[in-house]
Amino acid sequence: MTAKQTVTDVLIVGAGPTGLLLAGDLATAGVRVTVLEKRGTESNLTRAFAVHARSLEMLDARGLADDLIATGRPLGSLRLFDKVRVDLSNLPTRFPFVLITPQSNTERLLQERAEKAGATILRGVEVTGLRQDAEGVTLEAREDGRTTGYRARYAVGTDGVHSTVRDLLGIPFPGESVVNSVVLADVRLEREPAEVITVGATEDGFAFLAPFGDGWYRVIAWDRHEQHPDGTPPPLERIAELTRNTLGQDYGLHDARWSSTFHSDERQAPNYRSGRVFLAGDAAHCHSPAGGQGMNTGLQDAANLSWKLAAAVQGWATDALLDTYQTERHPVGKAVLRSSGALVRLALAHSAPTRALRGALTTIAEHLDVVATRGAKLVSGIGIRYAAPKDAHPLAGRRVPDLRLTGLEEPREDGPASPERLYEALRGGKFVLVSNDELSAADPWADRVVTAAPADPHGKLRDTVLLIRPDGYAAWAAVDPGRGELRAALAHWLGTPGDN
Repeated sequence: MTAKQTVTDVLIVGAGPTGLLLAGDLATAGVRVTVLEKRGTESNLTRAFAVHARSLEMLDARGLADDLIATGRPLGSLRLFDKVRVDLSNLPTRFPFVLITPQSNTERLLQERAEKAGATILRGVEVTGLRQDAEGVTLEAREDGRTTGYRARYAVGTDGVHSTVRDLLGIPFPGESVVNSVVLADVRLEREPAEVITVGATEDGFAFLAPFGDGWYRVIAWDRHEQHPDGTPPPLERIAELTRNTLGQDYGLHDARWSSTFHSDERQAPNYRSGRVFLAGDAAHCHSPAGGQGMNTGLQDAANLSWKLAAAVQGWATDALLDTYQTERHPVGKAVLRSSGALVRLALAHSAPTRALRGALTTIAEHLDVVATRGAKLVSGIGIRYAAPKDAHPLAGRRVPDLRLTGLEEPREDGPASPERLYEALRGGKFVLVSNDELSAADPWADRVVTAAPADPHGKLRDTVLLIRPDGYAAWAAVDPGRGELRAALAHWLGTPGDN
């Protein structure tokens, strides 16, 4: 039996962090959005524990960063293996640390935001078919023993490594398994580790301990000499042995509430877009766990795509703008694959030459500030930038820090406090135009851009006009531009005024 077709603007398949951030952004922009999730209940399978600085900035631009930080523990540095420690404490951000908190906390806050903004999240709905035409996308799904149709102008697959959407599109997912038979377990410990994150690697394997914050710990471990099929639950004694062999002790590990095994892949789809359907997060790319960049990369995929899809639905974006999702995010996914893959291969080094290389790189990283700073920006996401035209201002395509601003709209009596920072001004999902004058040039686009002046009129931006995208990257900048030049830039990025 086929039920009546449900119609919306955007369909999202997958209710993980990537899909939920995307849904919240679209709903905030006034776009009708429905999320289809195969799992009937929320999953307790947390694989991600690290939320990096750039992701925290993205969450800050959505009013969620402070609430998430309250659930976890910030670390000013991240130890990857042996003596290699990435120092994050000097990053140019409000969040010079990595936040250790279970992925479930991030999902909870993102889901609450999405539902409050009006997104519909349906669970127990398994997508089984996909068709698209010049006007939109139709998904067939199985739920409660019947087949249901869903129709939208666009669809996004955020349904993980084993993405049904990617398979239905026929998009390949080339790559390889990096580590097989990785042990996962949730346990209690008699002795609390000295560090929040405990990491160790030897010639024979590695182990990782991270806290849930409620007395439970996640163990991730691997033994080069013992391999089992995915889904095999290892006995508690074996988990304790793996921990002792790598970390030197098992911390009195006991009472495993759950355990399993999985394999870690490095894969990337060559195309993140097929017509009116997009891929994001693990559906588009998956990496080794080194550096904790997987979930963070997916969140930033969503932040990049959401405002572009909203603009397309609202009628003022060209198809070329949607194409920039591929041109901007695919290179980032490739870079993360390369860096995280290099880290895990060094961590698991077995041959003497590779171990020697690891030692040499450790020494270099410890003594060269330039190398250390670049590594911190890479892992944290702060260093990501997008390509810009050759004649563009140097700021174009770069992440914009959390500028202090003035002249923003005063708050209503029953509304939030007046924004004083850029990432507060971005919470409405609009562009932000920062200038000491000529702000009235943006009046025709008042539904798409907010205007502000730098709090320090004599600072670095005194003669610069800066147009910032909803994802916090500079769309355009110019030194003392004429009114005509500014209006041309606004028309390029914001479309023709009144096209809603």
